[in-house]
Amino acid sequence: MSLFLFLTVVQAIVAFSLVCVVLMQRSEGGGLGIGGGGSPGGLMSARGAADFLTRTTKWLAVMFVMLSIALAAVAINATSGREIDDTLDRSVTSEPAQAGGDALVGATPAEAAPAPAEDDTLSGVAE
Repeated sequence: MSLFLFLTVVQAIVAFSLVCVVLMQRSEGGGLGIGGGGSPGGLMSARGAADFLTRTTKWLAVMFVMLSIALAAVAINATSGREIDDTLDRSVTSEPAQAGGDALVGATPAEAAPAPAEDDTLSGVAE
């Protein structure tokens, strides 16, 4: 369980870092990109920063996917040893009927509906 908790914390840190790196990248509309400055061919140029952020995004995404797979494997191993709990008592006990009209509770449909008498007619025409 402690390994699962540790991997979950690492996953959260990687996810936060991935979101921050993606937000720092320059989009077509400008976004939150890092402005140019420094030497034109160095690491802190616009192109060097873009390459660095692209590589960082790639590796953070790879780490995120690998941590997701590892967390799934740890979760399966942690829960595979359990068995279905069958300790609940599911037996039905018959209780005596109460006089308040609950006599039909639990009765079969044949017992619940009394059979119509032979002289009852649906048409209402007397003979």
